[in-house]
Amino acid sequence: MAAGIAKLRWSRTDPNHDDALSRVREWTRERFGLPDAASIVVAELACALPGCPPLETVVVFWTEDARRHQFKIFKPARDVIVDDLPFAWLKDSLFVPEGFGCDCC
Repeated sequence: MAAGIAKLRWSRTDPNHDDALSRVREWTRERFGLPDAASIVVAELACALPGCPPLETVVVFWTEDARRHQFKIFKPARDVIVDDLPFAWLKDSLFVPEGFGCDCC
């Protein structure tokens, strides 16, 4: 991966990190009315590009019709509050078509 491109941050030393990711995952499930079996991935990305926040939270989820949706919150997971999530009525606009390439997830 080229220097300066967003990278996943897999290892965290903060014991509350997993709790923050779980909290965002559950808020996403509730906000978009996703079933318990729905796949939801919450991760933090680091970015060194000018103008990029140092850490951002990326959320990806799949609906029952196997459609992928995603959004970013431009702050670390520990700082995310429920009001940072997109409104439920924006769910269709978060859809990512098959084959759509992005460097975030």
